[in-house]
Amino acid sequence: MAHSSDRLGLAWHLRSEAALVLALLVAGFFASSDVSGAEGLSLLFLSGLLFGTIGMAAFGVVRHADALAVQLGEPYGSLILTLSVIFIEVAMISAVMLTGSDNPTLARETMYAVVMIVLNGVVGLTLLLGGLRHHEQEYNLQGANSFLALILPLAVLALILPNYTQSTEGPTFSVPQEVFLAATSLGLYAVFLAVQTIRHRAYFVAPGASVDPAEPDLEDEHPGLELRSPRVHALLLAAYLIPIVFLAEQIAYPIDYAISKAGAPAALGGFAVAVLVLSPEVLGAVRAALANRLQRSINILLGSVAATIALTVPAVLAISIWMQVPVELGLGPVDSLLLLLTLAVSIVTFGSGRTNVLQGAVHLVLFFAYAMLIFD
Repeated sequence: MAHSSDRLGLAWHLRSEAALVLALLVAGFFASSDVSGAEGLSLLFLSGLLFGTIGMAAFGVVRHADALAVQLGEPYGSLILTLSVIFIEVAMISAVMLTGSDNPTLARETMYAVVMIVLNGVVGLTLLLGGLRHHEQEYNLQGANSFLALILPLAVLALILPNYTQSTEGPTFSVPQEVFLAATSLGLYAVFLAVQTIRHRAYFVAPGASVDPAEPDLEDEHPGLELRSPRVHALLLAAYLIPIVFLAEQIAYPIDYAISKAGAPAALGGFAVAVLVLSPEVLGAVRAALANRLQRSINILLGSVAATIALTVPAVLAISIWMQVPVELGLGPVDSLLLLLTLAVSIVTFGSGRTNVLQGAVHLVLFFAYAMLIFD
């Protein structure tokens, strides 16, 4: 009877991790097959298989990150989710840079897409839905200001300053400038992590919530979430990341091929990568806001933007220097203006400690403007 019970338990766990099994099988298929010459319907099928598998595996990542969030409390829970998703994003961008065709603007477009999708699209949706259900929602003002203090200078240094330097042609940096920006990004993010997790952890929990590590936040806004030991969740989270990183390398060819064949704007590639990677965070942030846990939403969303710039820039610049692959970081005039407007509106939105539907609607309008300008 004990052996039968063990087998049933194992079968149940395998069913709950079906996305991991699928990701491993698909990774094995691509590892043993050469699909670089696929075209037409074959390429369409393979692209759908890649995007679908990576998406399902990404939701497996967020499920185990959510379980750790429930067990460890904030801000550790949202930080684990953020770093897991950013790890996937950096791996995908790096894979496209190393194996795809010449696309020097992909990293820039992806970072810009993440900033605009998160700070406008997801923040707008989160504040709108949370405001409709709860009228006004509260968050820790000091935590939001800490996020913005990191996001503002890094966004300007990485995406706007390259347009005004004169040591190189075009919106690029010289090698010394690239080294400075990479070191600055990593250094500032390290300081921020120390503030978030050690010195001022109270800034990143909801007003009035406990910051005692011995009293983690066990309230769960994800009904049906199965809790195991933190070690098991951490191991499974890492197990999901392995096939995702490998499959990310296979994304390069479909993206490059589709953009070149359709004559689509280069920004669409960055938008596609950003949407694929950010889908788990969208779900996590919206669920938290609907459960009136806006602080967790802010930790996820603003933390995602901060980590995207702070960690993607050093990775991209390191590849650029090492492989001598050109990379353009500076945005065009229209995108620069929209980015500065987004940053300014974000300062207003997260400057009072309370949010409502109006702020959500404003951010959504900026997102729709960004989406329209990709094509026109």
